[in-house]
Amino acid sequence: MNSDLPLFPARASVFAADVDHLFFYLLGVAIFFSTLIFVLVIFFAVRYRRRTAQDRAEQITSSLPLELAWTIIPLGLEIVMFWWGATLFVQHASPPPDATDIYVVAKQWMWKVQHAEGPREINELHVPTGRSFRLVMTSEDVIHSFFMPAFRIKQDVLPNRYTTLWFNATTPGKYHLFCTQYCGTNHARMGGWVYVLDDRDYERWLGSAERSESMVSTGAAIFARLGCESCHGSENRPRGPALAGLYGKQVVLADGRTVSGDDAYIEESIVAPAAKITRGYEPIMPTFKGQVSEDDLFQLVAYIKSLKAPERMPVSP
Repeated sequence: MNSDLPLFPARASVFAADVDHLFFYLLGVAIFFSTLIFVLVIFFAVRYRRRTAQDRAEQITSSLPLELAWTIIPLGLEIVMFWWGATLFVQHASPPPDATDIYVVAKQWMWKVQHAEGPREINELHVPTGRSFRLVMTSEDVIHSFFMPAFRIKQDVLPNRYTTLWFNATTPGKYHLFCTQYCGTNHARMGGWVYVLDDRDYERWLGSAERSESMVSTGAAIFARLGCESCHGSENRPRGPALAGLYGKQVVLADGRTVSGDDAYIEESIVAPAAKITRGYEPIMPTFKGQVSEDDLFQLVAYIKSLKAPERMPVSP
């Protein structure tokens, strides 16, 4: 593929080649059948044109081989499309266990990015090659869409909901970042750059980047300021369940349903605590909607994720 052509951006992630191959397969099938139909229309229009007023169309009987051919061949091609596309979708939706989280907040008209280690960025994202990253994204206002053409990945970013996207960059360079969902007057200006660095340059950037407290430390401070400790400690309390070890655990609700204690569940439990009540507890927790920003929610989620369940000592016989 010619990377000099604007229609073909550089391939810079582990997904890029697979997405391109699927695209060219779909494009090839579309071009082949469009051309075939166009040629046949012209051929039949000329071959069977009416020559005299007495010409009459001949009765044409059905052909079983022809009927089978135009049924089985398109079906086979479509099965390949579905299988190939579904496989890529599952890969895109399933980040590896060792993926590092990066938090993204969309706002008219900018991308606010924070790394777990503390550095914050506006309309920029610095990552090293060869490492998997999971973007956890939400919006402060309207629907946006996070798109990195060189990585062949795109994901809508929605208010009051967490969406995720993961990638593994392979080639150092500077790549475009766009919003592809019309989000208001300055939508066209809502873009930025992704800088893919080798390990040495990335460590140098981390050392020179404007430092702030880690997300866990900031989240702990917000947790204390809001007085969450009074109801949620390291162990279950009468007014609220323990948060240690919550992340990734299956939570049984009062109505019998089971949900995963993921980013979305924790965020919803903070801003809409009555939506999912843990079994054994009353819906007495007040909402913090409007009291914490999307950035604060990310810090709180990072802190709660860091709380590990206490290890139980083995009982001596």
